[in-house]
Amino acid sequence: MDARSDERSTPHGEASGTHPRHAAELTLRGLLLGAVITVVFMTANLYMGLKTGVTFSTSIPAAMLSMGLLRLFGGSGILENNIVQTQGSAAGTLCNVILVLPGLVLIGHWHGFPFWQTTAVCLIGGLIGLVYSIPLRRALVMGAGLPYPEGTAAAEVLHAGEAGDRGGLRILLGAAGAGGLIGFATTGLRLLTEGLHTTLAVGPALFRLATGFSPALIGVGYLVGLGACLALLAGVALAWGAAVPLLTAFGDGAGAGSAEATARAVWSEKVRLIGAGIIAVGAIWTVASLGRSILGSIRSAFGAAQGGGKALRQLPRQECDLPITWVAGSSLLLALPLAWLFFHFSAEAELGGLRFGLVAVATVFTVGFGFLMAAACGYLAGLLGSSSSPISGIGILTTLLAALLLPLLLGRSAGPEGERFVVAAVLLLSAIVVTTASIANDNLQDLKTGQLVDATPWRQQVALAAGVAVGALVIAPLLDLLYNAYGFVGALPREGMDEAAALPAPQAALMTQIAGGIVRNELPWSMVATGAGLGAILVAVEARLRCSGRSFPALTVGIGMYLPLEVVVTIACGGLVGRLA
Repeated sequence: MDARSDERSTPHGEASGTHPRHAAELTLRGLLLGAVITVVFMTANLYMGLKTGVTFSTSIPAAMLSMGLLRLFGGSGILENNIVQTQGSAAGTLCNVILVLPGLVLIGHWHGFPFWQTTAVCLIGGLIGLVYSIPLRRALVMGAGLPYPEGTAAAEVLHAGEAGDRGGLRILLGAAGAGGLIGFATTGLRLLTEGLHTTLAVGPALFRLATGFSPALIGVGYLVGLGACLALLAGVALAWGAAVPLLTAFGDGAGAGSAEATARAVWSEKVRLIGAGIIAVGAIWTVASLGRSILGSIRSAFGAAQGGGKALRQLPRQECDLPITWVAGSSLLLALPLAWLFFHFSAEAELGGLRFGLVAVATVFTVGFGFLMAAACGYLAGLLGSSSSPISGIGILTTLLAALLLPLLLGRSAGPEGERFVVAAVLLLSAIVVTTASIANDNLQDLKTGQLVDATPWRQQVALAAGVAVGALVIAPLLDLLYNAYGFVGALPREGMDEAAALPAPQAALMTQIAGGIVRNELPWSMVATGAGLGAILVAVEARLRCSGRSFPALTVGIGMYLPLEVVVTIACGGLVGRLA
């Protein structure tokens, strides 16, 4: 198996490009190496995510490993290395399922991670995300003028390695190595502080100031530019300069303990919900504003398909996606195993005739809302990078809507068992949407890298599908291994285990809390409504500024409220460095 960049290399026919006629791109050895990298990085990412709530992007490390290892065998080039990093990037992406799925263990619905159901969530959700990213590529990667910082950085690494630019590659590797050492010394060994922070009390009101020292986040800010960073800081000002002080002044979070613990609790439990409301309105506006471009790319793809082989052969190699007819067919076909998953999941619930209604509603919601979130995440990946895209915010938003929708369909089930099933169904649905949005988010970043190195989009899409398949097959055993070795806080697999050593799974615990709060009618809806109102105002401001050629994305402001203070301030420092450099 060795697909090469010549006129016979695409499903569309003749190719054109700047690489040698027979440059290797999609190869068996590359796919095998990508599979190994996927498993290794996925193991590390799962542990980090369950321990700290944070995962790392694997595109650049995968590109570096690929260049070093394939060079030993000879005959490798930038296109083959790009395929390896595309496949390996699935390791950082599929791990986002831990934002939701451990919640099924936390509520006692699962007592581990059943292989086929866990695999199905990751595989179906991942493939749907891949399918959605294909029509989004032209709208977001080619037509929106977005920087895609991590994709750009990965392309620089690949170019430096291909050109034999030892000086440039040395700088890139040195910077990456220094960043990795600093990150390991801070988050791994705890030898260095991760940042500086202080909490100030002005009467009963609490203010918090903080910054981090993450080289990766500084690099993200450098690449995205000062404009996006200012929008993030506006969100910080709303969260920590207005919302937290006002809420603490009126007594919220009074039982949390210290001033810092109180401020963090108010932000986590209430202010983030305001941010989620802004993200919801901003996401709808973002997708609506991109609607014409997305529809145009779909129409042009169908037009080329209807024109037959001649029209397809006229496309340059660098513009050849998987055929749109395959995309449309795959979207319909993937709905079938998705419906089966919901049907199987609800087998033990006593739903009667409502079971088929649940399957239909959950399938339609997942497919439709998944596309909306995939487009929003793809836009944010282009603006801020995959690592800073608010995937957990997407999870919160999906959980909010699903937890409202399913009780309307199923009714307020009496008893703890009925309530637990509704919460479990909400979490399952949210896990699939999060996986869909995550893969689309990552694939568009990879396709930006491909655009910058003159790669073939359809080959990258095949490589990502391989990465999704490999990751989906190993994620259930890895999650079971970690769960049985450490347990989760509040859900230990065996008696006598040390809960102090258990994995907190912080994001999954938050999603579970939100889902349960809605089902039990205990969620502070005033916070979400406040966020939606602020989002509408910010969208109006954004629309007005667009008329004068300026940009102030409402969605980015919501992210500034939602992301931790240290993360946003560190990104903003990178944006300032970029402006001064």
